[in-house]
Amino acid sequence: MQYTTTDQGIISYIWIMKQITDTILMIRPVAFRMNEQTAVNNYYQKVLDDLLPATVNAKAQQEFDAFVEKLVGVGVNVIVLDDTLSPDTPDSIFPNNWVSFHENGDVALYPMFAENRRGERREDVLDLLEEHGFVIENLVDYTSAEEEGLFLEGTGSLVLDRENHKAYCALSPRAEEELVIEYCEDFDLGPVIFEAFQTVNGERVHIYHTNVMMCIGSTFAVICADCIDDKQERKMVLSNLRQDGKEVILLTEAQLNHFAGNMLQVQGKDKSYLVMSHSARSVLTADQVSKIEKHTEILTANLDTIEACGGGSARCMMAEVFLLKKM
Repeated sequence: MQYTTTDQGIISYIWIMKQITDTILMIRPVAFRMNEQTAVNNYYQKVLDDLLPATVNAKAQQEFDAFVEKLVGVGVNVIVLDDTLSPDTPDSIFPNNWVSFHENGDVALYPMFAENRRGERREDVLDLLEEHGFVIENLVDYTSAEEEGLFLEGTGSLVLDRENHKAYCALSPRAEEELVIEYCEDFDLGPVIFEAFQTVNGERVHIYHTNVMMCIGSTFAVICADCIDDKQERKMVLSNLRQDGKEVILLTEAQLNHFAGNMLQVQGKDKSYLVMSHSARSVLTADQVSKIEKHTEILTANLDTIEACGGGSARCMMAEVFLLKKM
């Protein structure tokens, strides 16, 4: 936060938002599996028939632990909380969908499409952050929208350009326009709303989360513009990014099938990193990598099991913590 003083001596405060943070909340799985309730519109999920459920969870835990170790190794502050066996929450490894933590002390709680994901919301997460010295001022709770069948799944549905006060959202069964507008009014953000599609069995269907097809960093944006079928909407989204000084790095729809859009820039000890899976990195072209590395270093982790069963990747596993710490 910065402040300015007028000629009359009146002090006014201005929130200068950071785009990236050095603190991440992650939830370690205890019963990870493919969630049948989310598979109805997450077309990236797969059933690993050759693996027992216990084996799937063990592999997910190994991938999770190695991922955390990599993040910590470059100076990212990772706060880890173990999931619980009850209630049944197979997707708890993706906390960014149900909660977000903001610099002004707000914590937002979001309405979830799948009933068995609603149990992921835990008060002890907030207690843990306060134990780490973070200041929580206010809960902004949108979860009552579930009773009306309306959903907005956190920073899965919303890709935030905090510095430019914008929220990008691809509408889908998990992102209701009415809630996007309400959220933007509450957090003083300009909504950039559009529809994004992928081809499944020869048909164009909505992409379930915006963060599958785009990522916004401090000075760049990675996006699959081809997923925005409407040309005017596509132009509008790209114009917003470029007008705000972002170098736009384009992906193909085929690359999204390897989670190339599911990335997050984080702050390490001495520099920033664009975090993604090995799978995502493997399909990037040399030109795309070169463009990214002008802005930030790439950090990868093997998330094969988590991606296959969960239909989400590196970005989904990290809930950014922008809360301020006690002085």
